[in-house]
Amino acid sequence: MSLPEFMTKHLRLPVMAAPMFIASTPEQVIEQCKAGVIGSLPALNARPQSQLEDWILQIQTALAEYDAANPESPSAPFAINQISHPTNDRLMGDLDIIAKYKVPIVIISLYVAPQICEVVHSYGGIVFNDVISNRQAKKAVDGGVDGLIAVAAGAGVHTGSTSPFALVSEIREWWDGPLALSGCIATGQNILAALATGADLAYIGSPFIATSEANVIDEYKEMIVESSAQDIINSDAFSGASANFLIGSIKRAGLDPQNLKRNPEKSLDASENGQAFNTWKDIWGCGQGIAAVKEVVSTAELIDRMTREFVAAKADFVKRIS
Repeated sequence: MSLPEFMTKHLRLPVMAAPMFIASTPEQVIEQCKAGVIGSLPALNARPQSQLEDWILQIQTALAEYDAANPESPSAPFAINQISHPTNDRLMGDLDIIAKYKVPIVIISLYVAPQICEVVHSYGGIVFNDVISNRQAKKAVDGGVDGLIAVAAGAGVHTGSTSPFALVSEIREWWDGPLALSGCIATGQNILAALATGADLAYIGSPFIATSEANVIDEYKEMIVESSAQDIINSDAFSGASANFLIGSIKRAGLDPQNLKRNPEKSLDASENGQAFNTWKDIWGCGQGIAAVKEVVSTAELIDRMTREFVAAKADFVKRIS
């Protein structure tokens, strides 16, 4: 495994939870880390900006108390996601807060931002960048990141179109550093498969939406429970980039999922019957692996289930090849 020691020594399941816009909460991050996976949330979920400082302190305080009470199984580290895009006018302010509290892992999305890497490296943190192609991966490493997140076909919301086998294989031809794999990972068996491709971590998002700690309405959670891969549609109509959404949420907003058209002049922000909607609040992102999600549970229960599956899958694999 090519992960740094501080990431692995308290990792009980090789998983990094994906930061989910709106859905991820500090309470969920705390439960993820206590259960032995890397928890994360987007900086932009904290509104106003000052709330980000409160959230980081909340996470650090809760995990320190947990570690003191559970020295035999201390918590895993956590990460904060930064959208490194010119339209994010909070970027540098959020980065100042992240540096003040020395957040151990920073995940950057969209553009590679060398200034983020410089700041995070200055206090000893590491930077991951999510990428959808081998070309993007090389640009990210050239920009100074420490780790890569290969976003393969089927991942929730903004997604790649390349098979995980192809994407990881191409990246591993030249990159031996930390690598996570994203795309349809919802079971312990899936996590083992991610490692078998050559990744160090499975990167999991959509199953965590259907948990009690996620900041989404119950109907969103229940739609994930009731859906499978056939209930997901890929479209660039809502954000201008290829993304996976729940078909049911698109119908709920008054749109025809089979007749979505991207308007380059403006975002798609009102239904055909004139009913206004918010793309990220009302149009629900989700990956193709959700058939494995059978009920709404706590974050701890979800990780416990995946851990049992992972252990059983490893044992079965060893038995098959011995």
